[in-house]
Amino acid sequence: MSKPKVLYIPTPAHTKRAFHGKDYQRMCDLFDVTANPEDKNPSTDQVAAQIKGFDALVTGWGVPQLNEKVFENADRLRIIAHSAGSVKGFLPQEVVDKHLLPRRIVVFSANHAIAYNVAEYTVGMLITASRRIAEQSEHIHHTGGWKHPEFNGNGQFLQGSVVGIVSASKVGQEVIRMLKPFDVHILVYDPYLSDWDAGRLGVEKVELDDLFARSDMVTLHAPNTPETHGMIGARQLKRLREGALFVNCSRGSVLNHDALYTEAAAGRIRVVLDVTTPEPLPPDSPFRKLPNVILTPHVSGAGYYGYNRIGASTVQALEEFFSGRPVTEAVPFERYATLA
Repeated sequence: MSKPKVLYIPTPAHTKRAFHGKDYQRMCDLFDVTANPEDKNPSTDQVAAQIKGFDALVTGWGVPQLNEKVFENADRLRIIAHSAGSVKGFLPQEVVDKHLLPRRIVVFSANHAIAYNVAEYTVGMLITASRRIAEQSEHIHHTGGWKHPEFNGNGQFLQGSVVGIVSASKVGQEVIRMLKPFDVHILVYDPYLSDWDAGRLGVEKVELDDLFARSDMVTLHAPNTPETHGMIGARQLKRLREGALFVNCSRGSVLNHDALYTEAAAGRIRVVLDVTTPEPLPPDSPFRKLPNVILTPHVSGAGYYGYNRIGASTVQALEEFFSGRPVTEAVPFERYATLA
């Protein structure tokens, strides 16, 4: 019995970043893999010229648009396994409707693997920023002093706090899981989260304004969609209590930065931004001058653990599909419009 034929178009650099060697080798052992030997991603036309006769297509960061011409030639294609995050950049809704749904082509995304790293960063920042660890260290390094004059060392830190999570996305759900040992009360705003799922996750489902008013810490994990653009503004941020912590490592577009600056400049809240609009922040951005704002250059998704899970989960998806099992992280086409 011949092995399923897999067209693997990510670059060798992508493979090194996202696949542990043993996982890539397993894919090559299980399937008839034709890999991209070039240091650049193929064009749409090149994919269209190659795709005929392949049962599966593995994509990654920098994948070209998969258009009409690609699917006209994809005579045997049954699964697209994306060894990266969002698939909407190369699979627009019209392609889903015209080609993927009628032909029942399954699409897998490894975005859950990336969520592990972002969730770790988030929980780490909830601890370090609430304890003002960076400021205390800077004070000791640069002033010759010892204890920070504005911080007596006591306060409401992560344990026992009320944590508000905006969106029970893949990242949001991983944050919920990682927070379990900290004896926190978790509030979640997500209009797509059912009461049953809220109970399964052990969280309290609330409205957005209520979440900001009640939380000691708020962390934002909403996807970048037209519906979420600018969803967090002055109305919500003004409801944050004195000394509250606000963390954003989703997308800058979800947040009104002018409104955030107003609240942060008043000194009554602490802020962590791994993502901004624009990105990077210009050198003269006023956020750079605020001592109560921690800025990092969009690095929350980085880390060997999550990156290696990308490759492992991609191979798992191919194994599941070709053994006749449901693909665990298949893209839910019924909710495609609300995905990031």
